[in-house]
Amino acid sequence: MIIENFGVIYFDNVSKIYNSNSIALKNVTLEIKPHEFVSLVGPSGAGKSTVLKLLIAEERPTEGRIFFDGRDVTALPVRALPHLRRRVGVVFQDYKLLSGKTAYENIAFAMEAAGHFPSEISEMVPQVLELVDLAAQRDHFPHQLSGGEKQRVAIARAIINRPDVLMADEPTGNLDPVNTWEIVRLLEKINELGTTVILATHDKQIVDHLGRRVMTLEKGELVRDEERGKYIL
Repeated sequence: MIIENFGVIYFDNVSKIYNSNSIALKNVTLEIKPHEFVSLVGPSGAGKSTVLKLLIAEERPTEGRIFFDGRDVTALPVRALPHLRRRVGVVFQDYKLLSGKTAYENIAFAMEAAGHFPSEISEMVPQVLELVDLAAQRDHFPHQLSGGEKQRVAIARAIINRPDVLMADEPTGNLDPVNTWEIVRLLEKINELGTTVILATHDKQIVDHLGRRVMTLEKGELVRDEERGKYIL
């Protein structure tokens, strides 16, 4: 099923219930337009990560429907999920890099998995390494990189296939202040280049600095949605 005139992402009255004592999301309706930068905030357990998992169909909603670019994600067959997930880049707090591969190889691996030709990989990977300011570290293994450098490799890997949306789940949670702000500036740059960015965080300083749209979750419910908001709990 395809629906027109919604943003790139639309949650239609979505709930995710594991059991009577674990309600991750409750009747959430939200829309994110193309090229937006949205901060998804709330305390631990508020439902932020669940929203991200539902969008890439890692989890399925108990009730409601989720649309991505007008297509009903909840109705997609398993064979269609790889294509969906290539359109959504994901960055995690703990990097999830392959320890036996260099920075270059970690990024190239994402292109290989998507079926790109070697000539495309050799052209694109150096470009994205330049974008994240890691050209000099291309042959370094994860254990040779700082936390901030690892996260920049993870971001490069997430955007190498040119996704429509980049989801960052607490990407600065393990970083010191200097590296935190480098990652924030990089996410802003990626957004300026046309990618929709969803940043799940509980870092008030980052959210207030961005001054962008803020969606606040509490106990699985969307309690606040402000176009130019701040972190308020």
